[in-house]
Amino acid sequence: MNFKEQFKEGLITQNPVTVQLLGMCSVLAVTTTLFNGIGMGLSVLVVLTCANVVISLLRKIIPNKIRIACYIVVIATFVTIVDLLLKALLPDLSESLGTFIPLIVVNCIILGRAEAFAAKNSVAASAVDGICQGIGYTIILVIMSMFRELLGAGTFGGGILNGGLGIRVIPEEYAIAAMTRPVGGFLTLAFVIAAMQYFLNKPKKVTEKKEVASA
Repeated sequence: MNFKEQFKEGLITQNPVTVQLLGMCSVLAVTTTLFNGIGMGLSVLVVLTCANVVISLLRKIIPNKIRIACYIVVIATFVTIVDLLLKALLPDLSESLGTFIPLIVVNCIILGRAEAFAAKNSVAASAVDGICQGIGYTIILVIMSMFRELLGAGTFGGGILNGGLGIRVIPEEYAIAAMTRPVGGFLTLAFVIAAMQYFLNKPKKVTEKKEVASA
C-alpha cells in the first residue's frame, strides 16, 4: 500500500470529478454554497470509506453473480446512517441537500471504487482509497461552491459564517445570479476540469520539448 501514491491519485491524477467524471449530478446541483459543498463532500467521504472497508472485508465471501446487489445494500446502509445523522444533528444542511443525500446510494464514485478497488484489495488499502478519493471529491466541491457562491450571491461562507448568511464580498447588485443556477454549475465545472487537465498535461509537454531539444 502506497499512501502517497493513493493520495496523489485521489487528489489529482485520478480525481473522481475532474478526471474520472463521476458523480456529476450532485456536483452540479449542490455546489451553490460553501455549506452545501462541505456537507455533501464529507457525506460522500464517510460513506465511501465505510463501504470500502466492509466490501473489502466481505470480498471473498460475496458471490460474484450478485456482487453489485451486495455492494448496493452495503452502500445503502451507510447512506441511511449518514442521512439520519444529518437530519438529527444538522437539519438545515439535510433540508438544503434534499434528495441528493439518499441518492449517494447510486453515486458512481461509491459503486465504482467498490468494484474497481475495494473488491480486490486489503481492508487498510481500501480504507485509504476511500479517504483519498473522498478528499479529492470534497476539495473540488468546495472550490466550485466558493466560486459559485462568490459570483452568484456575492457572499462567502453561506450557511456557516455570519449567522448562516455568509460574509458579503461583492455588492448584491453586482452578483451574477446565473452562477447559482444550472448553467453556472456547468460553466464552473468546465473551468475546473480544464484547469486540472492543463495542470496534468503541462509536465508532459515540457518533457516532450526537452526530448526534441536534446535530439
